[in-house]
Amino acid sequence: MNGDLKTQIEAARDIRKLVRKSSAKTRTKLAAAGVIQPLIFMLLSPNYDARHASLLALLNLAVRNERNKVKIVTAGAVPPLVELLKLQNGSLRELAAASILTLSAAEPNKPIIAASGAAPLLVQILSSGSVQGKVDAVTVLHNLSSCTENIHPIVDGKAVSPLINLLKECKKYSKFAEKATALLEILSNSEEGRIAITDSDGGILTLVETVEDGSLISTEHAVGALLSLCHSCREKYRELILKEGAIPGLLRLTVEGTPKAQDRARTLLDLLRDTPQEKQLSSSVLERIVYDIATRVDGSDKAAETAKRLLQDMVQRSMELSMNRIQHRAASCTPSSIPSK
Repeated sequence: MNGDLKTQIEAARDIRKLVRKSSAKTRTKLAAAGVIQPLIFMLLSPNYDARHASLLALLNLAVRNERNKVKIVTAGAVPPLVELLKLQNGSLRELAAASILTLSAAEPNKPIIAASGAAPLLVQILSSGSVQGKVDAVTVLHNLSSCTENIHPIVDGKAVSPLINLLKECKKYSKFAEKATALLEILSNSEEGRIAITDSDGGILTLVETVEDGSLISTEHAVGALLSLCHSCREKYRELILKEGAIPGLLRLTVEGTPKAQDRARTLLDLLRDTPQEKQLSSSVLERIVYDIATRVDGSDKAAETAKRLLQDMVQRSMELSMNRIQHRAASCTPSSIPSK
């Protein structure tokens, strides 16, 4: 790819055309021929066409080829891609996000991308990008979040508020919602994340609505986020969750959810009810809610049996918790050191 800029742009476009419908083997051969480094140099050009052509060529070289993904990052593509994320030009910025998305699918690339400062810039796309740009940004952040050390840049990037807004707008059972709720669950494990969820307009309500209307995966993550809030400080979050009408959705989830979601929903219900100061639901109201959910889940013929089983399970868990508290209090009254005989 030597020659003047016009020749280089044409060469980059030819590479893109060649690899668009080619096999992974052809992509590997082109990478081995040394085309990656010149394409990365073109990303630094002030010329729009040069950047655009090189972005598309690199993107197509990386698609469905793990070896090329790693080669492109090793060759130094991440810093210039991050610089492109800073541009006001939406087309180049979102092509850079799409490229980073493809590269972030390779495990060895994740720490490098996370350390590059890309996360806060991707969060900006969550707020101001196109629909496809937002989808790509959420997916990149989701990919990076699989490594524990990569969580803090996402929190620092103030991802919670735009994620809540996107979750409000999208279909709760979509793949997009699954990635958004997975990120929110991860972020709910930090104090910064929990505060941001509470401070976001409709943050807890949006999670409650996802518990009610989401897919199996998104409901599991949404109830996980609510449970994380309540676990961190019951006194602070219990009333906030109850106020948003979480009980019916949680009761339904104890029947319809994945095994993990069912367990989380039962635990959260216990936390929401387990306090002397709480204004507990009367038995008749609770029975009516459970019966209504059981009717929708199993039909009117089996509703009574399902409702009875659910209520028995809740009573049993409540009794177990009460016994555990009694045992704990008894243990705390026992002298710390027992004289030996």
